Amino acid sequence: EMRRVAHNMMPEALVKFGLDTALKDFCNDVNQSGALQVSYQSIGLENEMIEQTTAITIYRIVQELINNTMKHAAAKMAVVQVTKSDGQIAVTVEDDGTGFDTALLNKAKGIGWSNIQNRVDFLKGTVDVQSTKEKGTSVHIELSL
Repeated sequence: EMRRVAHNMMPEALVKFGLDTALKDFCNDVNQSGALQVSYQSIGLENEMIEQTTAITIYRIVQELINNTMKHAAAKMAVVQVTKSDGQIAVTVEDDGTGFDTALLNKAKGIGWSNIQNRVDFLKGTVDVQSTKEKGTSVHIELSL
């Protein structure tokens, strides 16, 4: 149990191999669990070492978004896309779930969305949420490195 807690606090792949490998591993773990099929795509991250605090924060954002998808969206599939170019990182997580009224995010009582928003704010980034009932949700985050 202690090993699992330690792994969740600081994924070994993130420390050893960087953000790209850690996100790939996370998506593969979700796929193997059978809870959701997650496709992972990255551009410009290969062999790219991103400052550790930034990498951990991005990893946690993706983790929380996928957890929210599994918990609330009744989705079958999700896509995680991470693109790095010109000192910017863009993270997009999309699902084919039930969608929701995005106005409710400001009134959300759960800690999950506020964690995501706080992490994006910590990295001085922006977040855009698009969602349509019965058509899914897309969360797009842009960060400057």
